[in-house]
Amino acid sequence: MKIAVLKELAEGEKRVSASPETVTKFIKLGAAMAVEKGAGESASIADSDYEEAGASVGTRAAVLKDADIVLGVQGPEPKSLKDMKKGAWLIASLDPFGVRARVDEYAKLGIDALAMEFMPRITRAQSMDILSSQSNLSGYKAVLEAAAHYGRAFPMMMTAAGTVSAARCFIMGVGVAGLQAIATARRLGAQVSATDVRAATKEQIQSLGAKPIFVESVEGIEGEGTGGYATEMSEEYQKAQAELVSSHIAKQDIVITTALIPGRPAPRLISDAQIATMRNGSVIVDLAAEAGGNVEGAVAGKVVEKHGVKIVGAQNMPSSMAADSSALFSRNLYNFLSAYWDEEAKRPVLPDDDEVTIGIRLTKDGKVVNERLLG
Repeated sequence: MKIAVLKELAEGEKRVSASPETVTKFIKLGAAMAVEKGAGESASIADSDYEEAGASVGTRAAVLKDADIVLGVQGPEPKSLKDMKKGAWLIASLDPFGVRARVDEYAKLGIDALAMEFMPRITRAQSMDILSSQSNLSGYKAVLEAAAHYGRAFPMMMTAAGTVSAARCFIMGVGVAGLQAIATARRLGAQVSATDVRAATKEQIQSLGAKPIFVESVEGIEGEGTGGYATEMSEEYQKAQAELVSSHIAKQDIVITTALIPGRPAPRLISDAQIATMRNGSVIVDLAAEAGGNVEGAVAGKVVEKHGVKIVGAQNMPSSMAADSSALFSRNLYNFLSAYWDEEAKRPVLPDDDEVTIGIRLTKDGKVVNERLLG
């Protein structure tokens, strides 16, 4: 049973899909580990670290040869997998909606493609959830980015020369990233408020010491979609929320938006007119910029200034913390494969009727089989 670890070729991607820690664990399960040369360099992991953990290090062709499972962070281009054998598993974040044609190419190659971002949000799969582990770091990093671009201090400071007021920070979207952003902004001393369309998050916001900002006039709306994700709201709620947010956002120094809906463009939360109400020097960090953006005018990977407000379009935030994000991503993959490891077969076995298998399997036997891609 051979597991290959690829070097990421996507521009700006510094993470790696296996750490020396998980390499050691896979070997203990009985797998042979092969790592592409230089795979961990950007994540501060030397080839020698993998070799000390028991892996072989070689060229892409060498590690792919006879590999039963291939691990990656982002989905590799099909042409780079020409040395991969039919029936082997490709496990990574494959962006099935964004690059649908690539999934078809995986099927043509006879690869069983498993998309880790499609992992069902169920209790037994929590430790396998790459979206949660990576979003946690994104929320943390978003606050640091905001602090770097904000020309003032975050905490209140009482000095002999006078008092510096605390920054007012507003988090929009209270999933994993939003909760970590709240906690980080609080640790830095900001006055933090937050909102979400899911009513259940109100207590979570309060538990972290932030002020919840919620629409109270529209009843019977929970905003809870499948798997705990937010879902699109009624026009009535959207109008009420826009009015509430508009009055609140004008008073904020920092705004961080985190709202994503799987398989759809990111919902628009902040308009150009709302940006214009914020004071000069304010900062907005849009964590959904790569999915179209929560903020009008946000550009992924760039800092745009509008009406005196800096809009930071986040791009692959986890990659900017490659060492930690790789460690967490690697554990997600190990937790997944070890949970299905068959001691007799000396390899993982995925039951066809299993909820996780059905959720993440994109291709099998040369065909695209995931219902979310066939509808």
